[in-house]
Amino acid sequence: MVRAIVGANWGDEGKGKITDMLAKESDIIVRFQGGSNAGHTIINNYGKFALHLLPSGVFYSHTTSIIGNGVALNIPFLVQEVKEITDQGVPTPKILVSDRAQILMPYHILLDTYEEARLAGKSFGSTKSGIAPFYSDKYAKIGFQVSELFGDPKELMEKVENVCKLKNVLLEHLYHQPKLKPKEIFDTLMEYKELVAPYVCDTAAFLHDAIREGKTILLEGQLGSLKDPDHGIYPMVTSSSTLAAYGAIGAGVPPYEIRTITTVVKAYSSAVGAGAFVTEIFGEEADELRRRGGDGGEFGATTGRPRRMGWFDAVASRYGCRVQGATEVALTVLDVLGYLDALPICIGYEVDGKITKDFPTTPELSRAKPVYKTLPGWKCEIRGIKKYEELPENCRKYIEAIEAELGVPVTMISNGPGRDEIIMR
Repeated sequence: MVRAIVGANWGDEGKGKITDMLAKESDIIVRFQGGSNAGHTIINNYGKFALHLLPSGVFYSHTTSIIGNGVALNIPFLVQEVKEITDQGVPTPKILVSDRAQILMPYHILLDTYEEARLAGKSFGSTKSGIAPFYSDKYAKIGFQVSELFGDPKELMEKVENVCKLKNVLLEHLYHQPKLKPKEIFDTLMEYKELVAPYVCDTAAFLHDAIREGKTILLEGQLGSLKDPDHGIYPMVTSSSTLAAYGAIGAGVPPYEIRTITTVVKAYSSAVGAGAFVTEIFGEEADELRRRGGDGGEFGATTGRPRRMGWFDAVASRYGCRVQGATEVALTVLDVLGYLDALPICIGYEVDGKITKDFPTTPELSRAKPVYKTLPGWKCEIRGIKKYEELPENCRKYIEAIEAELGVPVTMISNGPGRDEIIMR
């Protein structure tokens, strides 16, 4: 069975915890897109971790973790991340890297940083991890695939020289920065070859055999629906598809094998980066929710940036579930909301005087105002509760109101940051 775990919103929904939990019953976990620009925070018996490139199943000795061909592979970052978790007592995980994955280069990070600085107040809120330049090169066919490291050195050097020629025009004349030196880039690639060699294999063939053998496979996405470059709040999006459907491409499995799409939805809204955010709240109200939220405050796992905060947005979440093809919803960080007297749910947008329940394109979204209905809070701690029926009545009403708006069954409810703080429904 192949199951995708993806986000319905802007990212930061708590996918890492859900993947970590479901990995216990799985054989293989695959990261299929994105890079080290976002993180998944996980709390388990080994401690607290912020994973970036590593799949969230690396804490189980029986699992194989795969970096799929759709990932922006920062090789030194991957090696360092493995060292960081093993230094904290985690057994060395079994990791495979697709020979078709492409390599994120140091100059991608430089170009990302220079472009954000050039754009200044009109920047995209990039994490400056090199993601947009990386994917630009991939689709311009001037990226470096892992397999090329093990090919003809002469051909590789010719490609390096061509890439440097193109990049140096930008570096010299647009950004006024030092030019790339082909020999240094080639030497970097040879260093990466030595680092990644122990992990490389044809992961698509590995997954094909695993499916035939009846293994359980999790496809783990990064960020969420609203950051997808096709279906998100373009241009304030990421540069790879965040949708479950792309899992078939980014991992190399047949699309019909993805039988379950677990879409993670946050019980309130949060976002990192620029872009329209209809239910955003500010001031003390936002500060209080940010301080209480997440597993230690709502701050980016990769950047440490304070997340923008908002009330639950049923319009955005329903749309996010729809484009993911959600078959079930995992509702997270519900326990955070126990301090509130009342809980607003955005059930529609007012755009130019008309109310809609459909998620609009970016130009209309920037003019949208939230239409709320308010439910009473439950005013108590719900951590430690294991059965749905034992949740306070108002808490259950809040969950059921969200479920009705989404049109997808809520099968999992996270009521704490720990691996086992989950209610199955």
